Amino acid sequence: MNLPRRFRPALVVHTALATTLLAITVAGDAGPPPRGPEDLLRPVDDAAPGDAMPDAALRPASPGPRDTSRSLLVPRSGPDIVLAEAMGPLLTGGPARISVSVQPLAGGRGASFGDERFDTASIVKVDILAALLLQAQDAGRELTPVERSRAEVMIRNSDNEATDALWVSIGGAEGLDTANRRLGLAATTGGTGGHWGLTQTTSKDQVALLRAIFGERSALAPASRAYIRDLMGGVVDGQRWGVSAAADGAFELKNGWLPRTGTDLWDVNSIGRVSAGGRDYLVAVVSDGHATREEGIAAVEAAAEAAVASLTAADGPAALPEV
Repeated sequence: MNLPRRFRPALVVHTALATTLLAITVAGDAGPPPRGPEDLLRPVDDAAPGDAMPDAALRPASPGPRDTSRSLLVPRSGPDIVLAEAMGPLLTGGPARISVSVQPLAGGRGASFGDERFDTASIVKVDILAALLLQAQDAGRELTPVERSRAEVMIRNSDNEATDALWVSIGGAEGLDTANRRLGLAATTGGTGGHWGLTQTTSKDQVALLRAIFGERSALAPASRAYIRDLMGGVVDGQRWGVSAAADGAFELKNGWLPRTGTDLWDVNSIGRVSAGGRDYLVAVVSDGHATREEGIAAVEAAAEAAVASLTAADGPAALPEV
């Protein structure tokens, strides 16, 4: 669904994010949210309404406890503070949570808001393809025609059956986790029981994945990186929303969306590269708890715009080596 660029219904984002961004908070390892029988997983993304996802997974009826064990949730730099201030107007109370990270592709200081973990839904399909390509590189082979066919519809159309097959090919969660250690993802855990859409991740890890795809220093070979970029640049028209809202030029992206039966709330995520103001940015937004898919899309787009704007508004960003 393509929404007008400035369509902004009332956004409902958890106020706990604002609170923790204004004070140092330390907590124990909460781990992934508990799963219970009260919330069966609905079809992901492109599944037809009413279709059952194979081996339907169990989901919690509400977001689990926040995990603040990885870092102190206080803005640590100019861009982080600017981004926190920009996100403030979106925090109107309610069950929704959102986290966003941004990094200039050519090098420079990035910014991040929140470091909670979220279900990936279909943004994990980019990670699955990266794992498949790493394994093919290790074996000294090209992808087979069948693998290429599945990869193309998995990314461009968000096809779930193709994803099921490639998930098995890479060795499921274990294969994904092994690849992610090489790609620099430190807080992402593959979904268990064959449920790739329940992989847990952070916005910072998704930017690390994007750096491995769009940057120059990567475990992925140049041809592998180019292949993923090409597919992300060719997603079908109805799925070109999300981080693209922050672009005034070219972009490549992958989105994910997941309705939850126990609450009728939505997970909505978007990752990609956007060109804005003559510079390229890697942007990742992960969120959940939205009343509608459209509300989630609007929140994700507003967060992406705020993230890119935060880098141009902050004073004196320190230069970093190119990614």
